[in-house]
Amino acid sequence: MGARRAAAADGLNAAETLPLFSGDAAPADLGPGAALLRGFALPFENALAAADTGVAASAPFRHMLTPGGFRMSVAMTACGDCGWVSSESGYRYSAVDPDSGRPWPRMPEAFFELARGAAERAGYSAFTPDSCLINRYSPGARLTLHQDRDERDFSQPIVSVSLGVPATFLWGGMRRKDRPLRVPLVHGDVVVFGGAARRRYHGVARLAAAAHVFAGVARVNLTFRRAL
Repeated sequence: MGARRAAAADGLNAAETLPLFSGDAAPADLGPGAALLRGFALPFENALAAADTGVAASAPFRHMLTPGGFRMSVAMTACGDCGWVSSESGYRYSAVDPDSGRPWPRMPEAFFELARGAAERAGYSAFTPDSCLINRYSPGARLTLHQDRDERDFSQPIVSVSLGVPATFLWGGMRRKDRPLRVPLVHGDVVVFGGAARRRYHGVARLAAAAHVFAGVARVNLTFRRAL
């Protein structure tokens, strides 16, 4: 564990890849304010699969446009009091689904319980997410380095849940040009970051072709925030 912690602590300029390991969901150190909870979501996976299907039935996945007019490679939907949306007019949170004009689906209880439990396990008590962004990655999709900065309250952490095929999480620094640490994530892993890590750049490397019983060839990522 000591070597892994040392690698994570130096992650701002590291090119080293953290090795996969199994455990009892004990936090792995990604530097101050962040933790990797291996397999934490596994007890919830059946409820998460049903809830994800229900949300997508009410608010189907779609490929949003960036402010520059480019189509995102990751398909997205959302649930909760608001959803993060992107268009040529900018990034923002909206209480309604712009595709349907209706409120986003209510956040499923399984989603809420998982997010609260993971945040508490990582040291953030009383986390009350009001939004869950659901990303679906197909082979070849990726998410470039970015900061989560459209929320009003930066004292609340981000809880990110990986489901389906493996992915490489890019854990950067406070500047976009800082070389990111490459962190392998597998089905059931949860990353929580807040405090000193809340505005670190992060992303997902291009998804390799693979298959998993949860979502076929796709990776599903649940990202919980306190947005309003």
